[in-house]
Amino acid sequence: MNNKSLKALLFLLPLVFLLQSCWMYSLSGSSIPPNMKTVSVGFFENTAPLVVPTLSQAFTEELKTRIRTQSKLNIIRDNADGHFEGRITDFSYTNVAVTAGERANLVRLTITVNVKYTSAVEPEDSFEQPFSQYEQFSLDNGSVQAQEPKIIPIVTRRLTEDIFNKAFANW
Repeated sequence: MNNKSLKALLFLLPLVFLLQSCWMYSLSGSSIPPNMKTVSVGFFENTAPLVVPTLSQAFTEELKTRIRTQSKLNIIRDNADGHFEGRITDFSYTNVAVTAGERANLVRLTITVNVKYTSAVEPEDSFEQPFSQYEQFSLDNGSVQAQEPKIIPIVTRRLTEDIFNKAFANW
């Protein structure tokens, strides 16, 4: 073996080991086990004291969309390699700032979801925990009811990102 061949081998060998060690990572930052192919998502019932009729469906669909767009997992109904279930336990508005006239001006919408994730492939990755996110908005831009259709998707996107990361990115 000549000197050039030896240098090339010494250069390529660590590169091969590096690539091989990253077998379960994707460009999205997720670390889904390679033998996990399917996941199921149960309907997230809204049991919060303040109920928005469309929130359960919107949240459930947002979680499915995140899984579809950030992984190669197939979403199926039964006997999946991973399963998400849970419920929406809090949906609340809090006044954050008040104007000089003692009128609420800045409001925070908080949504909390209890999630149980079960992995048949990697049982140690299973978890059950609450996730909570919020968004603040000004009443100068309209009433709570007028802004709600824009604010809820922002909060649900953040929640599903947290849930996805906990299940598949080990964050």
